[in-house]
Amino acid sequence: MSADAPVLAAPRPSSAIFEIPIDLAQPAELLRTISTWASEQTTRRVMYVNAHVVNQSQATPELGDALRRADLIYCDGYGVRLAARVLKMCVPHRMTGADWIWDLATLCELAGHRMYLLGSEPPFAREAAARLHRSYPRLDVVGAHHGFFDLDSPHNERVIEDINAHAPRIVLVGMGTPKQELWVDRYADRLDGAVVWTVGALFDYVSGHTPRAPRWLADNGLEWIFRLAIEPTRMWRRYLIGNPIFLTRVASEARRQAPAVSPNVAAGTQPSD
Repeated sequence: MSADAPVLAAPRPSSAIFEIPIDLAQPAELLRTISTWASEQTTRRVMYVNAHVVNQSQATPELGDALRRADLIYCDGYGVRLAARVLKMCVPHRMTGADWIWDLATLCELAGHRMYLLGSEPPFAREAAARLHRSYPRLDVVGAHHGFFDLDSPHNERVIEDINAHAPRIVLVGMGTPKQELWVDRYADRLDGAVVWTVGALFDYVSGHTPRAPRWLADNGLEWIFRLAIEPTRMWRRYLIGNPIFLTRVASEARRQAPAVSPNVAAGTQPSD
């Protein structure tokens, strides 16, 4: 190898669930990695997966491709952990946005990383930014914008211009799946070397518009019941239809991966010569 050849980073340990490589690091290590990336002036894409994202990736190949091009994918749902167990893979740790955002804010405040919030309904991102600033006065949330615009539209171009004008090191993108992943996949390279991170409904929680499930529900993989109860019109299809579809996919994948058993062996006899 030439002395001038670039040194490629070693692949991060991961479990490939439905061909999506899910990082196995502890949440604290993931956040430290992302904070380090924010100092490097190199574009990075960070995304999460849960049962809903996996279902969408099976229905929308472009979403699956976007996920596989991400620099880091982490687990944000107990369904993915269950799938890893069933498929006999290393089980990733769960890292959910309503928890990690406060640790990320601490790291960004200490490192001086500027942050931009993109997504959710028009007031929610601004209100989330204001709450973060109240809790972390030295955190520089340099801008916020709603997510109600079309990709490849003039409005989209104005959003990109606004982000670059504020020069954030981390851009949090909460537009819902698959829009947020497709936006990050298409436009991250235009954001002057920022870490661009999909976050789902994070701003709804941080702004206080959506309550969090009780800890005992969240810690036992039952947060979806609480979300369904408070937003039945929006969430019923995701959970009452999506969850069984996901479990069926996992069971089918487990059967597909199981070694074939000879009929003679299954019957307890030896195959003839």
